[in-house]
Order: sequence, then C-alpha cells, then structure tokens
Amino acid sequence: MKKLLCALALFGILSALAGCGGGSGTDTNAGGPRAQILFNGSSTLAPVISTIAADFNEQYGTWDRVNPTFPAEPISIFVASGGSGQGIRTVVDQTTDFGMLARGVRDAEIEQIPDFQEYLVGIDALTIAINPENPLLQLRDNLTSEEIANIFSGEYETWSDLDPSLPNEEIIVIVRDIGGGAHEVFQNAIMGDIDVKATAIQAPSMGALVSRIIENRYAIGYASYGVSNQHAGSLAMLQVDGVAPTASNIIDGSYIIQRPLILVFSGNPNDIQQAFLDVILGEAGQEIVRQMGFIPIVA
Repeated sequence: MKKLLCALALFGILSALAGCGGGSGTDTNAGGPRAQILFNGSSTLAPVISTIAADFNEQYGTWDRVNPTFPAEPISIFVASGGSGQGIRTVVDQTTDFGMLARGVRDAEIEQIPDFQEYLVGIDALTIAINPENPLLQLRDNLTSEEIANIFSGEYETWSDLDPSLPNEEIIVIVRDIGGGAHEVFQNAIMGDIDVKATAIQAPSMGALVSRIIENRYAIGYASYGVSNQHAGSLAMLQVDGVAPTASNIIDGSYIIQRPLILVFSGNPNDIQQAFLDVILGEAGQEIVRQMGFIPIVA
C-alpha cells in the first residue's frame, strides 16, 4: 500500500509536468531515441501506468542501465489523465506518445492516426456500486438491466420506486462525464437509446465517483472494477441480471458491462519506448495490473 501511495503521489507530479513535453517518437539532439515517454488519457489507466513507471524508475534510474546502448539520462516517464477522448486527441495531434483508453477505439479515431497501433494492457468492467449501508442490500444484491436503466434515466426517482419496502429517499445517481469512455461503455451496455437523467452528478474521475458513493448511503454509480477492488469493504458491487462482477464472469463475457484498458500509438515505438512497453505487457507490469484490482492479460 505504501508503494501504491508513493506511485500515486508521483502520478500527481508527473501529471503536472506532462504538458511540458511534446510529440511522439522524435529523436534527441544526440541522434538517438528521445529519453522521455509521454502518456495521456484515461484516468482509470493512468495510475496503473504511473505505478509501473515508478517501479521501473526505482529499479533502473537511468536509461543506460536498462540497455547499455540507451543514453545515460534519467528515466523520464510522464503520465497525465484527462479521459480516453483526450488520450486519442493527444496522439492525433502528436503531443503525446501513448494514448491511454478505457474503452474500445472507434473506427473514425483509427482513421486519424497514421500507422495505428493498439496494445491491450488489461481488462476492466463497470460495476453497479452502492454504499454498503444502503437498505437495498437487506433485500437483494442484484439489479436487472431494466431496473438499472430506470434508475439512471430518472424513471425511478426514489428507492421506494424500485421497491415499496425501501425508504422514500432520493436515488443519488453518480456517473463519469457524459462524453467520457466509461459513460460510453455504460450507455452501450445498459442504456441503449435511453439518456441518463440530466440531474445525475458527473464525477471528474473514477476515484471521485467512488468517493461520492462511499459518502452517501443512497448513492449509486457505475464504478470501475479495479477501483472498486481498491476500496473493498467501502463499496457493495451488485449483480447485474444475476451475474456477479467477478474476474471469471468478466473474462468469459457473461458480465456484460466490461471494457478494455489499452494504449494507442502512431507508428512503431522506438527502442526506449519499446523497452518500457515490454515491461507494461510483461510479467512485472501485469502483476501491477493485478495488484491494482484489474484483470491482467498475462495469466
């Protein structure tokens, strides 16, 4: 936990610095591959990459200790979060190296990125999460897709609308920003053509969304599986149509609200970028994916 907190503190520092750099894959003035790597995008994936980067930096310190052919410069890996859409935009305009997404890439986005590359880092899902003190849990731990849509659309305004035995208390609906990747996944999997109600609280990050649920016993939201696991005991994750949000159910597709965690890139990574990418996708990086509550792609 101490290492995770340190990595998240580092993430905050790197996020502030990330806007200072530019462009992907360019070379240093010494003629070799640029000795810094920039990531931008998903606030769900950003802490994972930051934690892997912190471990990588602690192990090596300078690039030449990773590979003697690399420059003897400090390892510089900057991570900024602003949502999956920002991850795509910064790759398109070449102000970052890797875009971080917590959703699939749209065809129109792929068309804007020359020599598009995609790397699957892990798998996440959106859990329907409530406060453990919510009276609903005394009745059941399952909601149907239709009930979820009725709650998030505002058709059910109070918990008693869901079940007459529940308190006549307003249902506090919490979502991520409506234009973000998480909301797109939820909209496609649950809402379809129905809009989320206009009065839903839009949280700026998954961490903020989860905090709102923890603070209010009558709140409900779609919380990242990984972030929910990081707050085990402070959240209750409901079954959807009788299927629990477990790793096995997410992997086999029976839990329907799931999403990929991916990196996107334009062209071919240079040697330095590839060295760190190999760590992310290798055993060490995938173990951090697992430790942070997500589903790794390496068993």
